[in-house]
Amino acid sequence: MKAETQPSRRLLKGSFPFRLGTTSYIVPDDLIPNVTYLADLVDDVELVLFESDELSNLPDEDTIETLATLADEHDLTYTVHLPLDIDLGSSDASVRWRSVAKCLRVLHLTQVLNPFAYLLHLYGGATDLQSAATLSIWTAALTESIEHFLDGGAAPETICVETLAYPYEYVWDLVQRYGLSVCLDIGHILLNGYDLAAYLDAYWARCRVVHLHGIREGRDHCDIGGLPDHVLKLILNRLSSPADLERVVTLEVFGRSDFEHSLETLRTVT
Repeated sequence: MKAETQPSRRLLKGSFPFRLGTTSYIVPDDLIPNVTYLADLVDDVELVLFESDELSNLPDEDTIETLATLADEHDLTYTVHLPLDIDLGSSDASVRWRSVAKCLRVLHLTQVLNPFAYLLHLYGGATDLQSAATLSIWTAALTESIEHFLDGGAAPETICVETLAYPYEYVWDLVQRYGLSVCLDIGHILLNGYDLAAYLDAYWARCRVVHLHGIREGRDHCDIGGLPDHVLKLILNRLSSPADLERVVTLEVFGRSDFEHSLETLRTVT
């Protein structure tokens, strides 16, 4: 009997009014193998970079050159996730300056790639942000760090401050004051119980990057099939409206299975 042929899967790269992306941790390998694998599947790759005393995946000059070549050959852009082990709002000035220095190293290393955006976490840490006094001290510390970072050459509009566990209104004044952009992480918003529609209404005008991932059994960064249907439709409807600025939508998952299931979900709803 003749084997049944499988239907070809529609490629989604270049088919949306936004740039479809995912992370540089889809196959269990380094940056270049991941970007090579993804080059014809997505429009943007989020480079997840880290640097610590024990481990670092910061690319060398040859890797940066190869990333630039792949971008040129495959119409790719990059978003760059700034290091996670930073605390720009620390009450300890030395911690803040080391954090800024880490961000600047990544910025200067990757500038040649002309990244679409840099993704920045303004951690609340252990600070009691519900106290007006400590919130004021924290935002003052963040202000110093952001000014130092921008003085180092960061283009404000490319710096996307991500939605985290605390209410985004805590940092919204800083985002507006310094001309920064927003990264709406849909999984974080839902996991922390915030009103997604209200977040979209409040912050969409400055939103440059959307992180899309599902939640399963209280765990985020799962495939987007773990999102309620109405949530995915709400996001896609907002993205299909006349574009006031170009955006990247990153399937922020970290494995091939979650990535492929997310692509399949997008195929079924578009």
